[in-house]
Amino acid sequence: MVKRSQNNKTFCAIDIETSGLRLIGGDRVIECAAVKIENSEIISEFSTLINVLCNIHPKAKQVHGITRKMLIEQPYPQEAWMQFLDFIGYSPLIAHNAKFDMGFIRHELLRLKKRLPNKSICTLRLARKRYPNLSTHKLESVARHIFGKIPADCNLHRALGDARLVAHIWMAMEGKR
Repeated sequence: MVKRSQNNKTFCAIDIETSGLRLIGGDRVIECAAVKIENSEIISEFSTLINVLCNIHPKAKQVHGITRKMLIEQPYPQEAWMQFLDFIGYSPLIAHNAKFDMGFIRHELLRLKKRLPNKSICTLRLARKRYPNLSTHKLESVARHIFGKIPADCNLHRALGDARLVAHIWMAMEGKR
């Protein structure tokens, strides 16, 4: 097992894709990703689909394009979440709408009798404060406001692409880009 680092200059931008929007209704995380930022630079990435036995709501599938068939050969939750925890260490986690992502992640980890002690930073909350006149503060809208277009390495509505976009947005808002 990899020792979890406590480097306070390391942050991880994260994103998840879910089978639906209802945590209490049994929806699950089917993809997670993290982008490690150290000294204002992206240094490594982690991404995996997760083989959970659940139905994928048609509206969710329409957004991210993930199908049940895509999950079949992927790691089961125990393996996927242990890899995720090893990757992020104790780094603060950055997410757009962190309450949603962190809620789902904590729920998944609770199922495995694990916890997530990491602090979180919400780029949605930061964007609402920094850009109060935007008509919407969705991830894509904030990115277009800051950069003019979506960076080429950011495939929207998939966990790794969105985690990369969160990293870029956070670094730009913090003056690190």
